[in-house]
Amino acid sequence: MTSRLVVPRMGWRFVLAVAALCGFAFAMAHAQDATGKQPPTTWVDKDTGHRVYRLTPEAQSSGFYFNNNAYSPDGRWMVYTAPDGIHAMDLHTRATKLVVPNPPRAAGDESGPMRGGNHAIVVGHRTNSVFFSRMDAKTQRNQVFKADLDTGTVTPLAVLPPRASVATVNADETLAAGTYAENEEAAKKEYGRAAQMPKSADGKPLGGGLVQPMNKGQMMEERLAARIPLVLFTVNLQTGAVKQLLHSTDWVNHLLFSPADPNLLMYCHEGPWQKVDRIWNIRVDTLENTLIHKRTMLMEIAGHEFWGLDGETIWYDWQFPKGEDFFLAGYNLKTHRRVAYHMQRNEWSIHFNVTQGADLFTGDGGDSGQVAKAKDGEWIELFHPQWITGNGALNEPDFWQPGVFHSEHLVNMSHHNYRLEPNVRFSPDKKMVIFTSNMFGPSYVFGVETEKAAAGAKDVESTPDLARQFNPRDPTPTGTNP
Repeated sequence: MTSRLVVPRMGWRFVLAVAALCGFAFAMAHAQDATGKQPPTTWVDKDTGHRVYRLTPEAQSSGFYFNNNAYSPDGRWMVYTAPDGIHAMDLHTRATKLVVPNPPRAAGDESGPMRGGNHAIVVGHRTNSVFFSRMDAKTQRNQVFKADLDTGTVTPLAVLPPRASVATVNADETLAAGTYAENEEAAKKEYGRAAQMPKSADGKPLGGGLVQPMNKGQMMEERLAARIPLVLFTVNLQTGAVKQLLHSTDWVNHLLFSPADPNLLMYCHEGPWQKVDRIWNIRVDTLENTLIHKRTMLMEIAGHEFWGLDGETIWYDWQFPKGEDFFLAGYNLKTHRRVAYHMQRNEWSIHFNVTQGADLFTGDGGDSGQVAKAKDGEWIELFHPQWITGNGALNEPDFWQPGVFHSEHLVNMSHHNYRLEPNVRFSPDKKMVIFTSNMFGPSYVFGVETEKAAAGAKDVESTPDLARQFNPRDPTPTGTNP
């Protein structure tokens, strides 16, 4: 029987992002082979020539969602989560430490981090701090905190309205933004939806903080149709004052402040992408609300939006139409210039990311059950962008500026179960692509070097064959049931 997870009264993106940690992840053991050996900490991928590292020691550890900042502004710390709490890794030494432990749990309590633990939100852009929330068991209200990554000092910041959660903190760390259902009746429409979680080879629900339910498509259809009245709001992290930005019966999700402009908030109208105008910006000071991409074709889709590191460009997956032609599109808020890098079906990825300066891009691939239906798409990819020049062709200021991606495989992910989305990001120095994978069974955070390994390495391994030593069962494509 497929396990079912009852969804609490919180934003749905938050539910999907941490669903697999709700109870069962706390009991999962470290992966090991028949001899008791632990998964390796490094090897060179035989199929790509790039060196891979297992960066985290904790089974069921996980990186952040791909568009949430995980790095301290001084470039020292990367924050990740594990069943025991919020951790930080020193990017120079790769030593890890537990920064915010989850509170002690009563015997038999398997409520998961949404009810009993800490929910990491984002690492600050101004200070070496990780922002997180935790629900008070007595009041059933969330409170926002920040923890100093250097000292571990935790500071309470704000108590949220009833039924509210926050998903992002702004560039100067003065505001957080979130949503809440208008009333208890509206919240009850959200509460009680059952997520059917996939199982791992040992028959337990698949672990990891970014696992997607098997019935995600159905749940998205139902949530969109419910038209639950909600409020998009900000909370002042210095005074606790709450400001309502808009009331809506659209499904408002994927909130993400600009990394540069503290008053600019990106959000989406969530749901099946072909049924919504998805990507929006709202100014929290003036309430000016702007649609970023307006479709011009039936079944055209755009989504999985993220900020360029300069805060000027919004990047997003653009399919014209869905499942047939694939681009990574960008819109510059200052110049209003639109660019589109074309890619082949096997190069499409669930998520993309970009370096400072946009000279390199990365993607986390996808199996044959994803929207691209790629026959050979299970790779962590490095993309080298190339512009298509006009050579005197007609060009206008409102024309899309075209380019292409030239892909380079970094990691063979054919033994990764894509129910857990890898959520790639570059390290601050661009030398590594960091992602989450369950290839060894439990999830861990991995990194792969963007430069190929030196010739003559002694530890060249087939990544899928290596993973099978610890996790013998081959993954089932996401479009089918296990």
